[in-house]
Amino acid sequence: MATAFWDRGQEGGKQAAAGGFWASGHSPTLIAAFLYFDLAFMVWVLLGPLAPDIAAALGLSPAQKGLMVAVPTLAGAGLRVVNGLLVDRLGPKRSGAISQLIVIFGLLAAWMLGVTSFAGTLALGVILGFAGASFAIALPLASRWYPPEHQGKAMGLAGMGNSGTVLAALFAPALAGLYGWNAVLGLACIPLTIVFLVYMALAKDAPGAPAPKRLAEYLAPLRQADAWWLMAFYAVTFGGFVGLAASLPIYFTDRFALSTVHAGYATAACVFAGSLVRPMGGALADRIGGVRTLSVVFLLAALALLGVSLAGTFVAALACFVAAMLALGVGNGAVFQLVPQRFAAEIGVMTGLVGMAGGVGGFYLASSLGLAKQWTGSFAPGFLIFATLALVALAGLTIVKRGWRARWGTAAGVRI
Repeated sequence: MATAFWDRGQEGGKQAAAGGFWASGHSPTLIAAFLYFDLAFMVWVLLGPLAPDIAAALGLSPAQKGLMVAVPTLAGAGLRVVNGLLVDRLGPKRSGAISQLIVIFGLLAAWMLGVTSFAGTLALGVILGFAGASFAIALPLASRWYPPEHQGKAMGLAGMGNSGTVLAALFAPALAGLYGWNAVLGLACIPLTIVFLVYMALAKDAPGAPAPKRLAEYLAPLRQADAWWLMAFYAVTFGGFVGLAASLPIYFTDRFALSTVHAGYATAACVFAGSLVRPMGGALADRIGGVRTLSVVFLLAALALLGVSLAGTFVAALACFVAAMLALGVGNGAVFQLVPQRFAAEIGVMTGLVGMAGGVGGFYLASSLGLAKQWTGSFAPGFLIFATLALVALAGLTIVKRGWRARWGTAAGVRI
């Protein structure tokens, strides 16, 4: 369970608690989870930075470009549920190893055979979905070692692996310019293989893992409204983050005629901001409560996306995107401070379900921006609709927060 953590007897547990966060868990596993998540996220959004080059080579329409970068997000969403089930049956370490090998061999096949059609890009997107599904493995792998009072920080640090999207934005366009975009698929396998070896050496499953359940039991949380609310909130925070990470290279090249390399730099700046603050969001939620943190997040995200829709210059748009990513990154950490407080016994499947919802949100944003561009000639309607969704999430949080505080209370001094 999420509340199981590294403990060598009762006395050892007391010493770990006295030593603070780092002494309370298993640091090598936390590092392995971060590295796995980081490189998985790098390749998950790889089609985004490569999209301008791929679209030019294959003659894709704006809607096709949007769908191409959105498919890995949708595939990752569905596979997160599968990985959530595997985590509880096979253990996080073994599940992560299987997923990494699928991605590595899938990219090698794409590089060797070539991707020569729109259908080929969609097939590649499905393979990359296994990388996006790493979320449902890396977070339980790390968090099961830590006690409730450190859940926000542990999940935030492991979840900071979404900074891998920065690597894709920084390096993929430049490498594509030097060697061609198809070669980037093969080059990505080099760091992926290195991290796989490090992961196998460092990662260790936490003791006290829950016994495997019947398949029907895994979906039991869906009978509770709290699960749906948490999924909806993450669809906005993480969906906004990954949807923007995948779509910004297309936006900057189409809207402001930036080169693919400069669009990658701009995207990296935005994504880095959102990735950097994710653990801060978890720590802030530990301190003031996830509900209070999310309330501010949704409001700021809505205002920033409204600003993007109105921005007439590159500088203004970039500033609004950075603000939006900062808010969404904090929100990602805050949601996962709340999840283990409510669903500690079902953390494996809940990580998958909530992560799935985040992927669905990202698919919607990325694909809707492409459709908005094709139908209206502007990306603005897509941003306005997602800003509205953030305000709807804020209204929903306002409705449920009093009941949550009354029913959940506080566990081990943890604020909600």
